[in-house]
Amino acid sequence: MAKNIQSLERAAAMLRLLAGGERRLGLSDIASSLELAKGTAHGILRTLQAEGFVEQDPASGRYQLGAELLRLGTGYLDVHELRARALVWTDDLARSSGESVHLGVSHQRGVLIVHHVFRPDDSRQVLEVGAMQPLHSTALGKVLAAYDPVAHTEAVEVERESFTPWTVTELEPFEETLTLTRARGWAADVEETWDGVAAVAAPIHDRRRMPVGAVAITGPVERICEGRELRSELVASVRECARAVSRDLGAGRF
Repeated sequence: MAKNIQSLERAAAMLRLLAGGERRLGLSDIASSLELAKGTAHGILRTLQAEGFVEQDPASGRYQLGAELLRLGTGYLDVHELRARALVWTDDLARSSGESVHLGVSHQRGVLIVHHVFRPDDSRQVLEVGAMQPLHSTALGKVLAAYDPVAHTEAVEVERESFTPWTVTELEPFEETLTLTRARGWAADVEETWDGVAAVAAPIHDRRRMPVGAVAITGPVERICEGRELRSELVASVRECARAVSRDLGAGRF
């Protein structure tokens, strides 16, 4: 019988540890849990980090799983409950709105796109599953920062980059935006992240009524907005889609 490769076994054990433990773990915690020398653990972590399977928080130095695992794991996506529950509803939303639909979750101080439905036309489009978006400027990110305490902390602790003249970067106006988002149940991005692009997003909750993701319609400003105001019918459609997915996840009616 062929022998297992020890370094791969250790790397696999490390990924399982990061997947099942706290949100982030330090080098000492990882080495101690796996009974490895710190130097050995650090070498494996550096290799996994270089490949994108592990990410290190620059502020704390702690490690967590990287987005590359999701980019490779299309099989995982097929069984991911949030995505599975959202498939039909997001398809319907794209069809009724005529625009692209994105499903996002909070990850590594940003928004990870876990599902993307193309707008129903013949134009050339690029699949964005696995892409990262900022928390502070996108509609998806603002919804997550408004409802998820961890995402909120991450959004306010980082330096908020200005992508366009419309991007809100100062803390007080940003917090006011999140308060408004919670009050009305949806968030907007009108050219705050990309010139000429607008989006509207709403939160998705699970059976514990905890925020687990957000869904958004994205498209050209002239189709998403009237002037600089979101079209009311698109806001209503996004909110109904989010409520439908939440109900399927066991959240009941909101």
